[in-house]
Amino acid sequence: MIKENYQLLKDQREQLVRYGRKLIDSGLTVGTGGNLSIFDKESGYMAISPSGIDYYEMLAEDVVITDLYGNVAEGSLKPSSEYEMHAIVYRNRSDANAMIHTHALYATTISCLNTSLPAVDYLVAHGGGTDIRCAEYATYGTKELADHALKAMEGRKAVLLANHGINVIGSSMKEVFDVTEQLEFCARLYWQSRAIGDPVILPDEEMEMMVDRFKGYGQQNINK
Repeated sequence: MIKENYQLLKDQREQLVRYGRKLIDSGLTVGTGGNLSIFDKESGYMAISPSGIDYYEMLAEDVVITDLYGNVAEGSLKPSSEYEMHAIVYRNRSDANAMIHTHALYATTISCLNTSLPAVDYLVAHGGGTDIRCAEYATYGTKELADHALKAMEGRKAVLLANHGINVIGSSMKEVFDVTEQLEFCARLYWQSRAIGDPVILPDEEMEMMVDRFKGYGQQNINK
């Protein structure tokens, strides 16, 4: 049995280990590609996956705990090279408690066109808008990329990164993972429909209605 030698954000660390493996199992990334984080507003600390570690080898104690300005509070490994792309979100988006950045195949394919993912399916509305914008290209791990991603995700929960991948934010890691899966499905639909013809894109009015409907999506407590 491996002895736990960490104290901060234990539950968040364990979630990152679990969902990192789910990224691999669901085909949403390969190898060590992508990164995950959870922000704890109470402590002001962020739990983020370490740089270059296989998700199936990553342990909870490998997860790095930092503040939002690059100072490591706990952990012996280097945080993800995309640390700033996560931190800038938590510094500027009060609605974000978790984030996934991944190199999902179909979403990344669309990003290589340097174009938005349009409303080929109503499920695109899970991203919080009428489409998923594509951020301007910048080298990975740079502040420039973090700035571009934040700008293009304004008012949304997701953004494509040109020639790179996709970012999704949300209130919990479960929500973020689920939305990442839905948007990868939509990206595949768009890729496949483009391969055989011209897909019909849903109008903005329909998508705006879907965005509103998804705000209350799922099981609600009817006794409230």
